Amino acid sequence: MENVVILGGGPAGCTAALYTARADLAPLVLEGEPSDDILPGGQLMTTTEVENFPGYPNGVSGPQLMADLKKQAERFGARFEYKTVSSVDLKKYPFIIYVGNEKIEAKSIIIATGASAKYLGLPAEQKFLNHGVSACATCDGALPRFRNKPVVVVGGGDSAMEEALFLSRFAERVHVVHRRDKFRASKIMADRVLTHPKIVVEWNSVVEDILGNDKEGVTAVLLKNMQTGQIREIPCSGYFCAIGHTPNTGLFKDYLELDEQGYIVTKPNRTATNIEGVFACGDVQDSYYRQAITAAGSGCMAGIEATRWLESKE
Repeated sequence: MENVVILGGGPAGCTAALYTARADLAPLVLEGEPSDDILPGGQLMTTTEVENFPGYPNGVSGPQLMADLKKQAERFGARFEYKTVSSVDLKKYPFIIYVGNEKIEAKSIIIATGASAKYLGLPAEQKFLNHGVSACATCDGALPRFRNKPVVVVGGGDSAMEEALFLSRFAERVHVVHRRDKFRASKIMADRVLTHPKIVVEWNSVVEDILGNDKEGVTAVLLKNMQTGQIREIPCSGYFCAIGHTPNTGLFKDYLELDEQGYIVTKPNRTATNIEGVFACGDVQDSYYRQAITAAGSGCMAGIEATRWLESKE
């Protein structure tokens, strides 16, 4: 039987592993099998440059950052396995985790399965991912490739407004593409965008395609006006999709309390869920910050909480 099983190997999962390993709990981290849908190491594995994670004054690649976090946890006895969880049973104790026909019993579970950014589904989105295509302006907007150049933001909610306003600090011009003639965003956020001198709104429009090449990455987008059918090309160096995220909580919906967006609900300022012994950290329970450093911070919290909870059971 395992003391702690951590589901997910991103910044939250690795940090939780580090803390529970240093508590001599020998945590088992199930990262998932590499596939088109699962990339062990989380979203940072598809990020070429990370400039806002403390401790790396010159920046670091996403894969290198994850390799460093994983190695540090392994140093203290954390075990990482490329296994994908097929189902869980959180009504029984010890908890049961199924990996196909394999059955793993756990005294405690830390869920760090993250969230997946939503995209429109254009093939070019995947082709130019991290070469001009992004779903996080806070993560990537300050990179040199976007500075003093035009960029495009897709979306009409508060997230899109926030992305556009953040990018306006660095970009030459920000084109906000929205398929309707009115934003879904709150009035105060919409007004900030509409009155900003560097932001242009492309109403009643959708992205037909993203143009670019292997050397430069994204160079333009093709927009289609939904009313006239006209298609025009807008030169840009970046395409930011801001239509939301989907938390990876499908395995837990029958057991854990989720909010209306599907994120795991944890106790205020903690990582404990509605089931004792089950903790959640990182983007799977954070719809607001969604940063590597905040995920790592909540991973620390989950590691400490799981350790103290196990101690209280002895």
